[in-house]
Amino acid sequence: MWAVTAPRSVPWVERDSLRELRRRRALTDDAARPEAVAKRHASGGRTARENLADLVDAGSFVEYGRLVTAAQEKITPVEDLMARTPADGLIGGLARIDGRQCAVLTYDYLVMAGTQGMRGHHKSDRLLELIGRLRLPTVFLAEGGGGRPNDTDYPVVSALDVRSFALWARLSGVAPRIAVVHGPCFAGNAIIAGCADLIVATASSTLGVAGPVMLAAGGLGEHRADELGPVAVMAPNGVVDAVVADEAEGIALARRLLGFFGPPLEAGTAPDQSALRDVIPENERTAFDVRPVISTLCDEGSVVFLREQFAPELVTAFGRIEGRAVGFVANQTLRMAGALTSPASDKAARFLQLCDAFGVPVVSLVDTPGIMGGPAAEASGVVRHASRVLIAAARLQVPLIGVVLRRGYGLGAQAMLGGSTKEPLLTVAWPSAHMGPMGLEGAVRLGLRRQLADLPDDAAREALVRETTAAYQQHVAAFNVARVFEIDDVIDPAETRTVIATTLAAAAGREGFSGSGRVVDAW
Repeated sequence: MWAVTAPRSVPWVERDSLRELRRRRALTDDAARPEAVAKRHASGGRTARENLADLVDAGSFVEYGRLVTAAQEKITPVEDLMARTPADGLIGGLARIDGRQCAVLTYDYLVMAGTQGMRGHHKSDRLLELIGRLRLPTVFLAEGGGGRPNDTDYPVVSALDVRSFALWARLSGVAPRIAVVHGPCFAGNAIIAGCADLIVATASSTLGVAGPVMLAAGGLGEHRADELGPVAVMAPNGVVDAVVADEAEGIALARRLLGFFGPPLEAGTAPDQSALRDVIPENERTAFDVRPVISTLCDEGSVVFLREQFAPELVTAFGRIEGRAVGFVANQTLRMAGALTSPASDKAARFLQLCDAFGVPVVSLVDTPGIMGGPAAEASGVVRHASRVLIAAARLQVPLIGVVLRRGYGLGAQAMLGGSTKEPLLTVAWPSAHMGPMGLEGAVRLGLRRQLADLPDDAAREALVRETTAAYQQHVAAFNVARVFEIDDVIDPAETRTVIATTLAAAAGREGFSGSGRVVDAW
């Protein structure tokens, strides 16, 4: 084979062009701006390149546009721009994360507060088009102050022709996208984060469509950055999927989340499954925490709960069963008795769509009295929101497995099961389960309304309700539901993990169970 070889008799002398390359590259490193780096560290933050090094596999990063500077040559000498605006505040390229090919972009807060420059937009446009062509999972570190108004080299009027936002949004359902946010994240940077499939934010983050300067200029008052969409607001309202302590924890979680959209791993250690036999309280009215059920079903240490502070009456999580990624939706009876509220419905529908897009099978753990009713619920648009769960679940192309833990009542249970007990690949119940067209007592009171009206006093009415409810409870017990084959089986709770694993293994790679996206093929 042909190869370039240097003459052994001639000492190697570095050329001026190579020396200039080294000089210019050095200006983009953290070592070239020690004071700014020290200030960043003093505030508890890390630099963009430190986060990048922690995120990607060593030696795998191929950077695009490293030598770019801000488009401000009309007002600033080029040498100053190279020193003060390396990469125009946006570092991006292709890399491997845990051995898998991905893309990474990060705004650099040390460059003009992480604002979005025109050349930075050109870089992101270039990379986002490549990500779409290659269907690459992507991590975007979005901290920054939004659009930059003083790039003099590009005369603009509206600047509304910038394509980055459209290109980024267009990747929805094409490639998994995780945003990591730390510190202030406003305007365009916040929208970049908001368009991602999952948002990881540090406890000190602030997200908002407008920052303090923009609000003041618009006559909307003086506000500190930490008053505009702090995590204390953005986690309960559902904007943020996961809250972490700092950037290091955020990077680690981003790596874990990406892994759920990849191939199966080696099977992990299974917790003691016999503990599931005693999870359900004997008193049906007693609430219990469903999260330990999910953690017990999954490989040890594999579970990540999402949007925990938003609509806590419904739990969403990723985990692994025998190494295979699984998405969980589960009713949480500790809040609103596990009813499907408007926020819970939005939470469930969005998560189901995410799992379906990227080939992650879903396990639904059902314990619900149904869809929340009443004046307040109707005022929240619960009909529209709950219907969205039914649509998302019914359209799933990935395997859906339903497990009724205790109560499976009404349209709420049907929505959790994709529309009916026959829609999932498998629908099973625990021995403690009861299933019916509505809550037991409500069904009894509705059926006995004439008889109750004829009774002389409240005590007699309540006695009849209790007696009839107890009898009806036996009728709608899981054993009777299985006897008439409305569900596939009643199982020992300790068998649940094995049943799920075996069913998913049967569906793996089968036509019709690939998800609506094709990203899984790119791994």
